[in-house]
Amino acid sequence: MARVRTTGNPLTAAAVALTIAAACVAGWGGWSRYEAAHDDSAAYAQARDDALAAGEQAVQNMNTLDHAELDEGLDSWEDSTTGDLHRQLVDGRDAFVEQIEAAKTVSTAKILSGAVTELDDRAGKAAVMVALRVTVTAPEGKPAVKESRMLGQLTRTSAGWKLSALGQAPVGSTAG
Repeated sequence: MARVRTTGNPLTAAAVALTIAAACVAGWGGWSRYEAAHDDSAAYAQARDDALAAGEQAVQNMNTLDHAELDEGLDSWEDSTTGDLHRQLVDGRDAFVEQIEAAKTVSTAKILSGAVTELDDRAGKAAVMVALRVTVTAPEGKPAVKESRMLGQLTRTSAGWKLSALGQAPVGSTAG
């Protein structure tokens, strides 16, 4: 009687097991990638990052101005804004030019940190808080350095996120 072999080659069994494991990992990886590509949270995170970058840059622009390059600085202000804030800057430009030319100051801003405090991606509205250090240099005397926090409202336009409002953040104690 012929003898029937009941055990298989261990290398063949290992190869089959590895092939099955590789197929499972590839399928899981493909599914994960599909889910990530169709996940709204990734798009929301990108919108938040875009709003923060635009908000920080706009706040820096609005706090940087050199009397020797006044037109370029004020153009940067106008390019960073929209809505009522933009109209206020355009309407008050001539008076502001006179003030800065008389003072002959140079202000430079450096962003220390920033955060999006509100984001309505569907409505195209966002709010940011930005901490910055502003250095103002007058023709005579030492530069004055001031750290402050600014609150900005952003509106998404066809050219990207722009400041629609900007103000000083309140400073004080929350302790009662």
